[in-house]
Amino acid sequence: MSIRIGISGWTYPGWRGDFYPPGLVQRRELEYAAKRFGSIEINGSFYALQRSTSYVTWRDQTPPDLVFSVKGGRFITHLKKLADVETPLANFFASGVLALGPKLGPILWQLPPMLRYDEARLTTFFNLLPRTTHQVVRLAERHDATIPEDRAWLTTDAKRPLRHALEVRHNSFAGQGVADLLRSHDIALVVADSAGKWPQTEEITSDFVYARLHGAEQLYVSGYTDEALDRWAARVRSWAAEGYDVYVYFDNDVKVRAPYDALALMRRLGLTGAGGVPPADV
Repeated sequence: MSIRIGISGWTYPGWRGDFYPPGLVQRRELEYAAKRFGSIEINGSFYALQRSTSYVTWRDQTPPDLVFSVKGGRFITHLKKLADVETPLANFFASGVLALGPKLGPILWQLPPMLRYDEARLTTFFNLLPRTTHQVVRLAERHDATIPEDRAWLTTDAKRPLRHALEVRHNSFAGQGVADLLRSHDIALVVADSAGKWPQTEEITSDFVYARLHGAEQLYVSGYTDEALDRWAARVRSWAAEGYDVYVYFDNDVKVRAPYDALALMRRLGLTGAGGVPPADV
């Protein structure tokens, strides 16, 4: 059982001179953030396939005990809507995800708000997902020319399990059958706080809990009060006491609330960053 609190992404101009100290060069922002949190969500991978050299850099710039989660590509979730995606999945995993080595944590699949619950579509997608790093290699070997051979990352340093989490955004996912389906495929249903815009559930469907906090009152903008953070701390303690690994990411980045709220939650839970830096008294 472990608890990891962190942020969704780390490259935000508005954070410079605020969370990031004045004069800190951009290339050192990840290093600075990684020492203060237990995990960081890579979200650039959602918008475009990243280069393997980027994953290597992120791995090498961060403390040994940091864990990254990686957001799956929107080409798979939003454009293809999970259908006919075996080759896009191969491209995604061949792009360099395994270069993170032991720092590779869960893979996040965020569905678009217009995508309704479809058991057959989801089942087909879930059956394609690799569950170990060795399975990732076998899938990645089927990449196409989107990933040139000299850029494909097709090796792993060890056989490790690979976790997946699904964030849903359509009200049709509110039925009990959704949790049962995810549980049968060992996929975590994301606990998403989105200021009431999208469904929120706390159904636990895997051996870990994956929470994304997008804003208490206003999506991506508003911060969390002391009372709200106390409630989230109690949830995290309860999940951990039941034996679940817990990942919590703050995504309310617009007004630089995400890093400070993450640190405040860590302080309530008595956690330090991956680099051993204690959270400030915020």
